[in-house]
Amino acid sequence: MDIRFLESLIAVVETGSIAGAARLQYLTAAAVSQRIQALEKDLDCELLSRSGHAAKPTETCLNLMPRARKLVREAEALKGDIDDSAITGTLRIGAISTALTGLLPLVLRRLLKAAPKVVPQITPGTSKTLFDALLSGTLDAGILVEPPFALPKSLTQQNIRREPLLLLSKGTHDRSLHQILSTEPYICYDSNSWGGRVAERYLADNRLFPVTLCELDALEAIQILVEEELGVSLVPYWSGLQPEKNQLTVHLIEDERYLRRIVLITATLPQQPNIINKFKECLFL
Repeated sequence: MDIRFLESLIAVVETGSIAGAARLQYLTAAAVSQRIQALEKDLDCELLSRSGHAAKPTETCLNLMPRARKLVREAEALKGDIDDSAITGTLRIGAISTALTGLLPLVLRRLLKAAPKVVPQITPGTSKTLFDALLSGTLDAGILVEPPFALPKSLTQQNIRREPLLLLSKGTHDRSLHQILSTEPYICYDSNSWGGRVAERYLADNRLFPVTLCELDALEAIQILVEEELGVSLVPYWSGLQPEKNQLTVHLIEDERYLRRIVLITATLPQQPNIINKFKECLFL
């Protein structure tokens, strides 16, 4: 069985169509179809249910996906085994939005300079979705908010940043934090997100009940709303936040109980330890 055929099957499942997989793999739609048909012949089963331009995986196909992805990963790892330095292969990194813009670009620059044969694949997402991907093995490393529970033994974490909570506002220099929260519209950092729970806890501990304008799990979008003077928000001091540049007022909450902790989570026994170790070197440099 050709591993490239499995790669095409996975691409069809992920994109939802043969045409989408063809674009992703720089192939013709006919070539992708031929690969799928060859797999169906080898496995003696129907893998895709074709309807119009869409191609949905059959139940049999979905049952095969975990092993197919594992086979593809193992094939990629062979490149690292052949390379003398063993710093060759694909590194699948997941990151929350603030890490994508404020932290990851510099780390990737260092990584590609130190290990030019590594191919980073970046997946954006929320902390919860990235954690689930790490659990399932579809990511090698994730930069996310520290989970509010103990990690399973299969995963390990290292601290990256400690981000204090602050009140972000505009033109409110002459009032206290509690006065502002009691009078201004409140832009809520999603209380269901792991990072948003910190702000929610602060409000509960201080018996503050601001009038909520809206709720978002996107810190950059919250900043824009505050800049437009639509309200105020309790947010962590994330990497990339530049309040002075945007003429924003910051009321810092210097209390260890209200920190958002950004961590790196990887497998305890990674499939490509040399690549992971090189990534860590570049991250913690």
